[in-house]
Amino acid sequence: MSRFFRARRLLPPLVVASAAGSALYYVYRPRNIPGYEGPAVPPPIWGADGTFKLPRFPRVKSRAEQISELKKSSAGDKEEEYDILVIGAGATGSGVALDAATRGLKVAVVERGDFACGTSSKSTKLVHGGVRYLEKAVWNLDYAQYQLVREALKERTYFLQTAPHLSSWLPIMLPLDRWWKIPYYWAGTKFYDFLAGSEGIESSYFLTKSKAIDAFPMVKQSDLVGALVYYDGAHNDSRMNVSLAMTAALYGATVVNYMEVTDLLKDDNGKLCGATVRDKIPERDGNAADSFNIKAKCIINCTGPFTDGIRKMDDPNCKEIVAPASGVHVVLPGYYSPGKMGLIDPATSDGRVIFFLPWQGNTIAGTTDDPATVTNNPLPDEKSIQWILNEISHYLSPDINVRRGDVLAAWCGLRPLVRDPKAKNTESLVRNHLVDISESGLLTCAGGKWTTYRQMAEECVDAAVEHFKLQTKPVVNAPRVSGTESIDDGANLNGTCQTHRVRLIGAHGFSRTLFIHIIQHFGVETEVAKHLTESYGDRAWTVAALCRPTDKRFPARGERISQLYPFVDGEVRYACRHEYAQTAVDVLARRTRLAFLNAQAALEALPKIIDIMSQELGWDRKRQDAEWKDTVAFLESMGLPKPMLSVTRKQVEQGKIDFKSSLEYRMYSRHDKPIEEEP
Repeated sequence: MSRFFRARRLLPPLVVASAAGSALYYVYRPRNIPGYEGPAVPPPIWGADGTFKLPRFPRVKSRAEQISELKKSSAGDKEEEYDILVIGAGATGSGVALDAATRGLKVAVVERGDFACGTSSKSTKLVHGGVRYLEKAVWNLDYAQYQLVREALKERTYFLQTAPHLSSWLPIMLPLDRWWKIPYYWAGTKFYDFLAGSEGIESSYFLTKSKAIDAFPMVKQSDLVGALVYYDGAHNDSRMNVSLAMTAALYGATVVNYMEVTDLLKDDNGKLCGATVRDKIPERDGNAADSFNIKAKCIINCTGPFTDGIRKMDDPNCKEIVAPASGVHVVLPGYYSPGKMGLIDPATSDGRVIFFLPWQGNTIAGTTDDPATVTNNPLPDEKSIQWILNEISHYLSPDINVRRGDVLAAWCGLRPLVRDPKAKNTESLVRNHLVDISESGLLTCAGGKWTTYRQMAEECVDAAVEHFKLQTKPVVNAPRVSGTESIDDGANLNGTCQTHRVRLIGAHGFSRTLFIHIIQHFGVETEVAKHLTESYGDRAWTVAALCRPTDKRFPARGERISQLYPFVDGEVRYACRHEYAQTAVDVLARRTRLAFLNAQAALEALPKIIDIMSQELGWDRKRQDAEWKDTVAFLESMGLPKPMLSVTRKQVEQGKIDFKSSLEYRMYSRHDKPIEEEP
C-alpha cells in the first residue's frame, strides 16, 4: 500500500518533467530549415585531366526571338494561338506565366515597361504572414483574417524552398517599454510560431534589457524593459520578379518586356480573342513602333494599380475597382541597424506599423499608407519622409541624430487595394486578392501582396482552366534548369499546379558556401562573391565569367560600378544578354538595386552603365543621351536631390559635381583642424 502512495506522489512530477522535456525537444529538435538545405547540384570541381568545366545552363530565348514567337499567333493558325495571354509581368503576372507554362499550357506574357517596374520592386522586402494581421484576427474574432495569416506563412516557406538565394530568414525585434506588454506580445509571437508550425525556422524568444541592447545597440534604453524577437522572411523583390519571368521563359512561356497592349480584340460574339500590342523599344532608337496582334483563348489582366485601365479597354463603362494606397520607404546607412536583425514598431503615433530592416548592407524604414492616384514612378513626398524619420527616432538612442541628409534613397510604391465589382457593397475593399471574369471573358487578378503571389497565380490559372476549358498536360522535355542531367525538373510537372516545387533559375546549385568557390576560381572580392551568389544563385558562375579581368594582383576579376557597393560590370552584361535589360534604369533599379540603395551613387555609376550597355546593345550617341536624360528623371523618384537633376554626364565623368550646397556635404567635418593634445 505504501508503494502505491509513493507512486502516486511521484506521478505528478514525472508528468511535469515529461511535458517539459517534450516541449524542450519540440523547440530545439533538429530540423531541415527551409532555405538552409545543401545544394541540389554540387559545385563544379577540377577534373582528373586538369580541366575545370563551368556549368552549362540552358539558354533563354532572346527578346527578338520571343517577339517572333508572339507574331506567329496572329497568322490565323489555330496551332499558334496561345491558351493564355497575360498582361503585366510584375510578381502576379510572372507568377501566372510560370504556373501556366508548368501545367503544359501555351502562354505569353507582355509588359509595357520592365519586369517589376511598378509595385513589385517597391515593397518592404518582407516575406511575412503579418503579425499585425494576426493581432487584428484575434481581437476582432476574424476567421478570414486568421486564414490569410496561415496561408501567407505557408507561402513564406515556398519562397525559401524555390528561391533560397533570393530569400532569407530575418529575426525582427519588438522593443517593449511596459512590463504588462511582455506577456501580451509573448503570447502573440508564440501564437505566430504555432501557426507557422513546421514552416517556421526558430521559435520567438524574449530578451532581457541588457540582451536587447547587446543585440540592437542603437535601440533607446530609457523605459526599455526587454524585447521579443520573432522570425519572418526577407527577399530581393525585383530580382525575384526577374527570376520568375526568366524561369517561365525557360519552361516555354513567351515573355516580352516593353510590349504595350494598346487594344483588346473581340470576336463576332463580343468575346475576347486577343490583343493589339506595340513594341516600345524601336521608338527609343528613333524608329517606328512595331504593332501587331496576338491571338489567345484567355486574356488575364495582372497590371496591379493599372488594372482599371485594361478593364476599361474591355468595357469603357465598367466601375473602377482599384483604390491605390501609397507607401513611402526611405533607405538609411547600414549603421542604423545591426546587419542581421530588424525592428518593428507596432503602434506608431497614428496607429500604423513601421519596419526598420537591414537590406543589402543599408537600412530600410517604412512604410506609410495613404490614399493615392495612379501614376508612373510616383515621387516620395517630403511629409512622409519626415514622418518616417520622426517615428524611428523614437525607438533609437537619443544620442543618435536621425538626419534628413542620411537618407540615401526614398521611393513611393502603389499598393493596389481592390473592391469586388460583383459584391453587394462595392465600396468595401477585398481583404486579400480578387479573381474576376467579365462578361466578355477578361480575367482580372488584382490585390494581394508579394508573399502570396504564388497562391494568387494558382487560383488565377485554376479559374482560367475551368472557365475557358483549357487542356493542361504534363510537361515533356522540360529544360534542365540546373545545368546538369542529374535533376529532372519535369518529373513532377503532371499538368497540375506544381509551382510550390519548381525551383527558380539559380536555386539548384546555391548554397551558403557557394561564394567561396566563386572566389577561388575567379578571384573576385569576398563581398562581391557573396553578393553575386545571393542575387543570382548558381548563375553567379556565368556573371563572374562575364566580369572583365582587372590586371591587378587581386581582385582578378570584377570592376565595381560603384565603389560603395558590390555591383560589378559582369552584372550589366548578364542583364543585357540573359535578362532582357533594355534601359539603364532596368540595370540600376531592377537587375542591380543600386538606385534603391543610394540615388547619388546610381547617378555616379550611370556613365559606366551606359557605356557597357552601348557595347552590348549597339546604342548610338543619340540613344545614349536619351538614356542619360530618362535615367536622371527616374532617379528623382528614388529621392535624388533636386540640385543633382541638372547635372550633366561630363560633370559626373570629370568628378566636377558641386556637392557644397547638399545636405550630405554639410553633415560631415571636412575642414576641422586636427585636435591638438594638451602639453
